[in-house]
Amino acid sequence: MEDQIILIDKPADISSFGVVAKVRARLRDELGHKVKVGHTGTLDPFATGLLILLTGKMTKKSNEFLKLDKTYEATLRLGYTSTTGDPEGQIQRYLIEDISEPGKARISAISPVATGEIDACPKLSIIEFVLNSFIGKIQQTPPRYSAIKINGQRAYKLARAGKDFEIPVREVEIYSIEILTYHYPELQIRVHCSSGTYIRTLAEDIGKKLNTGAYLTALRRTQVGKYSVKDAEVL
Repeated sequence: MEDQIILIDKPADISSFGVVAKVRARLRDELGHKVKVGHTGTLDPFATGLLILLTGKMTKKSNEFLKLDKTYEATLRLGYTSTTGDPEGQIQRYLIEDISEPGKARISAISPVATGEIDACPKLSIIEFVLNSFIGKIQQTPPRYSAIKINGQRAYKLARAGKDFEIPVREVEIYSIEILTYHYPELQIRVHCSSGTYIRTLAEDIGKKLNTGAYLTALRRTQVGKYSVKDAEVL
């Protein structure tokens, strides 16, 4: 029990560090002494799904797990944006202001209380075309509200403090994107991607290419390498 791999199906509204703390406390109670517990890649608090924890000597292998491919099921809300890319940020409606020239519509984020505008409602064929454009190696900028470190400090802490900073662009790879359901404004997709991919950023970039804006309303990690959420323990 001290040197093992633990698969957890993380619920929403708890941080990955919170899950680690709960498992550590449970093992301490069962074994009667402290046990080292670490995660192999965090999930955002609003996200659910597979979180792989390592205990004891297994924690030394965390880098091996960090490099594994991942699969997510993500729900995007089109026509809106979020300052954080998820439900925890400030939500704004993203509407067409000028459609006098087809294909050159000017899009901007305006107040949700504004009226008299026309929503952009892309056809399924357009969505499929845009999603396919992300397949392969792409350049991605991690979210400002993320756990990535900038000069030793977490980006989300700098963002909350109103600090001005830049996050380096990174190369990631999208192996596949599958549409699960589409009923505007909700688009649900399954994404198989390389380690280091931010699905919040992918959702925002998809929204930009669709000229609708987009943010994540739900995110679930279903697979990490050969490990499946189907085999995970519900916390």
